[in-house]
Amino acid sequence: MGHNHAHHHVDENHSNIQLLLAIVINVLLTVIQVIGGLLSGSLSLIADALHNLSDAAAIFIALLARKIAHKPADSSHHFGYQRAEILATAFNSCTLIIIGGYLVIEAIMSYLNPQVIDGWIIVWVASFALLIDVITAVLTYRAGAHNSINIRAAFIHNVSDAMASIVVMIAGTLIILYQWYVVDLIATLLIAGYVIYHGVLLLKQSCRILMQAAPHQFDTHAVALAIKQHFNISEVTSIKLWQLDDKTTHCELIIDSETAPPLSAIKHYLHDNFQIEYCIIESHIKASHH
Repeated sequence: MGHNHAHHHVDENHSNIQLLLAIVINVLLTVIQVIGGLLSGSLSLIADALHNLSDAAAIFIALLARKIAHKPADSSHHFGYQRAEILATAFNSCTLIIIGGYLVIEAIMSYLNPQVIDGWIIVWVASFALLIDVITAVLTYRAGAHNSINIRAAFIHNVSDAMASIVVMIAGTLIILYQWYVVDLIATLLIAGYVIYHGVLLLKQSCRILMQAAPHQFDTHAVALAIKQHFNISEVTSIKLWQLDDKTTHCELIIDSETAPPLSAIKHYLHDNFQIEYCIIESHIKASHH
């Protein structure tokens, strides 16, 4: 678990620059899509522009939350501000679910009321949008999507947008060639399903942390048993595990022992074997009956 903190800080500064770059190019893309939508008479391009603006907002919220999370603990926030990232994840995952629902309604409405539109403008603008979406998704992923649920929520916003751009391109082409309006409906419903599924997954994960549930993969009985066997402790009367954010696990232990237990050794053991960063231990020494 040992990390070089200086190296981590440099990485984070670098990834913050990547996130800022992603915000700027998404805002520029929004402007281009609105112009393209107005010129071609395509409502779907303008809807996609709003989706891109929501991507920029999602990345901005993730970046802001990351900044807030680094504020040190103070007299009113004793545990610091790390939960800001979890709140941002909950917010961004809710917006993913709303966008998914909006896509479903939009797809059904546009299928029931097909508009005469300039297919080629749509294909060209969607191709450009896809390029920007892929660049943004790569930037967001490299900024830490694999190890932070906060950044992952912003990353999924971008992936869903890239998929939407592919659908607009394919649908636009098929509508030009064959007038197959149903393709747009089916593909949009598939994307909406993907967006809602990931939104629900991230929302559940962030709610677990906010509700102070034990980490998903933790077996508290196994932890208690390991401590008892390793340190010859008579009883672990209480063990509580919770997470401050998606990376840091805290633990509160109450143990009964016949001799004074080696508290710092127990803390090191929990850190090395169960990745528990912080542990508060209360020990009760039982009088021996012999």
